[in-house]
Amino acid sequence: MKKLKYILLLAVLFVLGACQRSQEERNGILKVYNWADYIDEDVLAEFPEWYKEQTGEDIEVIYQVFDINEVMLTKIERGHEDFDVVCPSEYIIERMMRKDMLLPINRDFGNTPDYIPNLAPYIQDELNKMSQGDKKVTDYAVAYMWGTAGTLYNTELVTEEEALECANMWDPKFANKLLMKDSYRDCYGLAIIYANRERLEKGEVTVEQLMNDNSHEAIATAEEYLKALKPNIAGWEADFGKEMMTKGKAWMNFTWSGDAVWAIEEAAEVGVELDYVVPLEGSNVWFDGWVIPKYARNVKAASYFINYMCRPDIALRNMDAIGYVSAVATPEILEEKIDTTLENYSDLSYFFGPEADSVQVDPVQYPDKKVIERCAVIRDFTNKEDLQKVLEMWSRVKGDNLNAGIVLLIFAVFGGLFVWLVISKVKKYQRKIRRKYRRRRR
Repeated sequence: MKKLKYILLLAVLFVLGACQRSQEERNGILKVYNWADYIDEDVLAEFPEWYKEQTGEDIEVIYQVFDINEVMLTKIERGHEDFDVVCPSEYIIERMMRKDMLLPINRDFGNTPDYIPNLAPYIQDELNKMSQGDKKVTDYAVAYMWGTAGTLYNTELVTEEEALECANMWDPKFANKLLMKDSYRDCYGLAIIYANRERLEKGEVTVEQLMNDNSHEAIATAEEYLKALKPNIAGWEADFGKEMMTKGKAWMNFTWSGDAVWAIEEAAEVGVELDYVVPLEGSNVWFDGWVIPKYARNVKAASYFINYMCRPDIALRNMDAIGYVSAVATPEILEEKIDTTLENYSDLSYFFGPEADSVQVDPVQYPDKKVIERCAVIRDFTNKEDLQKVLEMWSRVKGDNLNAGIVLLIFAVFGGLFVWLVISKVKKYQRKIRRKYRRRRR
């Protein structure tokens, strides 16, 4: 009996020792889960050296990417993946907060400056609207990039006045000339705003109230207007929009401001002029942010990484690399972004402070205060039933959007499969007959 106890004790000590060694090894690893093409690769590569300078500890970064918020969330919620820091969109941050899936960011950085206060107060206020009880979102999430949803348009084919009004997207003049972002949230917001434009003008309702109305009536209205828009839709765009716009195959593209920046620059290289505006009726403001999931195993390194991303110089490098706009709002960034060749002046006091009430900055990247005032953030759905109803609506809208070419292609594919199956059956029957014939001859 004593011998058995001794063996069990050794086994327990071995397991504990292995676990300790495993955790020590894990302390030297930072697992980052981010969107594809959403960071400057050199910034990422330089983090271990900076971390070593700040803490005296070595760190290895394991970097993985995702392209759908829900895929990332499923891996963490159901798969219990031990990512240390991830970058979800605002509505997923809210959902993770509601499900108690996040750990607070440890801002005890020792002698390292805390760069997180560099974030724009406007972004911080928007984040905190999603707070759950006494848990402030800004204790659990740090905004990374942000922007608007609006209309990218070819200036030779569409006037600014046409692009500014939602109504023109439904105009038969633009049949098969419109691209829509393949995003149920953005399209839902656009449709429900357009459907209620008269109520908005009268001040009976706000953009924020409309975009976050998930009632049966609102969902039915959004479906009606999106289906009415289908004759004008040339495609549901994910990443091919720039090519179609520069080749004149599409005239307008309802997309994100960051994508619009890249499209405008690339189009200019081939002599095509594109521009971007936020509809007068209103639209949505979005942002992505860094969080630490509850299954993270290196909270210290994750917190330092988030802090590192808020350094003004790092924020500028990331902006230049990916085309989106950082939530960091410091004088260094404002100075870097001022362009004296621009004719228009923008009021960016909401973002950079009162000294930025009249500055020459790209309005696509940094919208004027008046533009922001007609926009709002689309919140997460409060329950699965509402989300499921919207997703079913979205499926019906897109499923009915097959044009003649796609239908013919589907019939051609299935027709070819049918012919192949018939030929295979015939050949199989012929082989069977031949085998019987040979057996009879034997």
